[in-house]
Amino acid sequence: MHFVSDTEVTKVLTFPILIAVLEEAHRRPKMEVLDAFLGDEKGQYVIRSAVDPGRYMASKMFTSFPANLAEGKMPAVQAVCVLFDGTNGRPLAAMDGTEITHWRTAADSALGTKLLAPPNPETLLCVGAGEMSEWLIRGHRTVRTSLQRVLVWNRSPDRADDLARRLAADGVKAETVTDLDAATREADIITTCTRAHQPLIKGRNLRPGTHLDLVGGYTPQTREADDEAAKRSRVFVDRRESAFHGVGDILQPIASGAISEADVLGDLYDLAGGRVQGRTSPSDITFFKNAGGGHLDLMTCEAVFRQLGAKLV
Repeated sequence: MHFVSDTEVTKVLTFPILIAVLEEAHRRPKMEVLDAFLGDEKGQYVIRSAVDPGRYMASKMFTSFPANLAEGKMPAVQAVCVLFDGTNGRPLAAMDGTEITHWRTAADSALGTKLLAPPNPETLLCVGAGEMSEWLIRGHRTVRTSLQRVLVWNRSPDRADDLARRLAADGVKAETVTDLDAATREADIITTCTRAHQPLIKGRNLRPGTHLDLVGGYTPQTREADDEAAKRSRVFVDRRESAFHGVGDILQPIASGAISEADVLGDLYDLAGGRVQGRTSPSDITFFKNAGGGHLDLMTCEAVFRQLGAKLV
């Protein structure tokens, strides 16, 4: 069994390749997915597994230690993925799971943007400046090449400045902002990747036509947008079952009565399969919750496996 390093993953993947694989996979029947969580928010061990019958099976095992970022010694998330042959159970490859996570998280959001965002947005607001933020920006700019300007907000301004400098070095017109409400009113697309327990995005600040991509919250207690944001929007998720399983940005507005389960109009399977319409008018506000899941890890491992081909046989 071959081990695919982070360098090999990045050498063979591009966002156009991976987004196409994800879109193709979401046109097939839903995979069986199972998650297991141990530990707490200070230090968590998670196993995410998925089965694509007759094709592939995969598991990702990862740890999440947010304090690692402050210490600056290692990433907050460290992981390994294992891909199996779905016809005979043979292990095919182990892959650097941290790199797989970066790619699949950003591509998941990018696919949501491709299917839901306005066609010619100009301003992207990135809320949070952690290790995923740059990946998300790259993904969104892949599917919406009209994005000319990136605004970066972070609780710690120094981290926002660092991200803006890195983006500028890559030729992106980026600037830091301190007034999040004002930046929200300027943005055509908003991507959030924080561990906030209190909403950062206020629905009253969303202008008509905005696309909202919520990535960071993955527990019932964490959320990044308030009830008004959900209430004003056409609400979608990446996978309905994952979002209803334990995601605060969906569960909390349902619990408060701001929206109902029926107001969650569909997921990426519905959108990619053409069973539900995303944006119905230029003034629609679209709300997309990236909840993640083992199916995305499997899809990304499959993309890497396809690209490496005979090298892994």
